[in-house]
Amino acid sequence: MTALADVVVAKDAPIPTWFGIGGGADQMAKPHTVEQLKQCLAMDPGLLVLGDGANLLVDDGGVGNLVVSLSAPSFAGAKWDREAGTVVAGAGANLPKMVTESVRLGLGGLEGLGGIPATIGGAVRMNAGGTFGQIADVVWRVHGLRRDGSEFPLTRKQIGFSYRHSGLDDAIITHVELALFPTDPAALRTRHKDVMACKAKSQPMGERSAGCVFKNPTLAEDLKDIGAKGARVSAGMLIDKAGCKGTSVGGASVSQRHGNFIVADMKTATARHVIDLMDQVKRRVRESFGVELVPEVVVWRRSA
Repeated sequence: MTALADVVVAKDAPIPTWFGIGGGADQMAKPHTVEQLKQCLAMDPGLLVLGDGANLLVDDGGVGNLVVSLSAPSFAGAKWDREAGTVVAGAGANLPKMVTESVRLGLGGLEGLGGIPATIGGAVRMNAGGTFGQIADVVWRVHGLRRDGSEFPLTRKQIGFSYRHSGLDDAIITHVELALFPTDPAALRTRHKDVMACKAKSQPMGERSAGCVFKNPTLAEDLKDIGAKGARVSAGMLIDKAGCKGTSVGGASVSQRHGNFIVADMKTATARHVIDLMDQVKRRVRESFGVELVPEVVVWRRSA
């Protein structure tokens, strides 16, 4: 390990992801303050921020960029105000734990995100969501750093959220203010339970995956038995209709339970297997329907 001012930088560090495969980081740091995070930016303005690793695949060759983990307590906590219906959460705060806490406190707005593994920062950056809602619906204000180290606050309206998009890709989120609403805890528990049951029934929750691999596409033209022009349709349905369920490359395979999940065998899969399988699925859907699938999973690669 080496020291960057007050920040300890580990060499050849593993990058934990939900896939459980892939390469590591040449350098990794865990800052404890915003000032230390600024020091990391000064060292590498192109640094990569590691969240929960749930929506991430790291190529087998790893990455040369400095990887920063915001898992220190100063970035992973949350302050709740039930009366005001607000919560201020660090970028590294665990989203599933926050969903559970919001239900316990009787604060509505997060329960529809049950079952989504993410940190708050990662969830906001990609506008995480699903059938039951998206995190943009409860974001009030986002605080963070630009790549030049300057700090910013942005309101929800300034961010311009859209489907699985925030426009914050180049920013480093430090903490987020959420606006929830007091409601009946019993009703929240019921809805949260229903959300989790629905996901357990339709998704391979117990296998190694990164959740939905592709974004649900918007059709550029009418497709018979699929949808009308302008409709957003299920990527999993297209993958299924293209005959991809069960398709495998090495130790990676398209889930039989949900077509938009790729699962990795812990003993035999490599990141390259997953990447090659993603490319194969994209090609087959394109050939079958003329639809270009866009990855939802983020792939980190070593720069050429």
